[in-house]
Amino acid sequence: MSNISDLRKDYTLAELSESAVALLPFVQFQRWFNEALKAELPEPNAMTLATVGLDGRPSARIVLIKGLDERGISFFTNYESRKGQELALHPHAALLFHWTELERQVRIEGRVEKLSAEESDAYYLSRPLGSRLGAWASPQSKPLKARAELEAMFEEVSESMGNDPARPPFWGGYRVVPDFFEFWQGRSSRLHDRLTYRFNAHGKWEMERLAP
Repeated sequence: MSNISDLRKDYTLAELSESAVALLPFVQFQRWFNEALKAELPEPNAMTLATVGLDGRPSARIVLIKGLDERGISFFTNYESRKGQELALHPHAALLFHWTELERQVRIEGRVEKLSAEESDAYYLSRPLGSRLGAWASPQSKPLKARAELEAMFEEVSESMGNDPARPPFWGGYRVVPDFFEFWQGRSSRLHDRLTYRFNAHGKWEMERLAP
């Protein structure tokens, strides 16, 4: 087995300059996201969601972005899950997109709010039937004795709810409302480009370059 400390890669694909990026971070993010889609990367919509635990410790997991507009970035989950409980207590989060093949990552931070019932209903009804039933069946983040227990709950829900289940009241969407973006482009010799946008007290986005 090779030594882990010897694993490294030199980044040479692109650069990131102040003159080339958009003035607004949402525009720049959409630009990079579109390029990730065009490159046909595996799951370019996957993002790490980091929250603050009930005990003050950080907690992170992968979720999928399901909405993007000038209001923020949306995802969906069980409100009673670990992340849901953490967000109820500490309604702030950090997101990370890592597009390895493009040698890019985007960090986003901001407060978190629940989507409206109408927005959550609309997305829930767009999901495949199995996913809709699964939202009812799974007591997300709760202990299970065995997988058979989960499968039995899914079977029970499938029989009782049929082919058109409504959205569970404990399941829906969140929106991260950003006040910070960082766009990272890998560069040679570890001299990476890092451009940040911060939302200031005057309601404006300020751009700044950080040392790698």
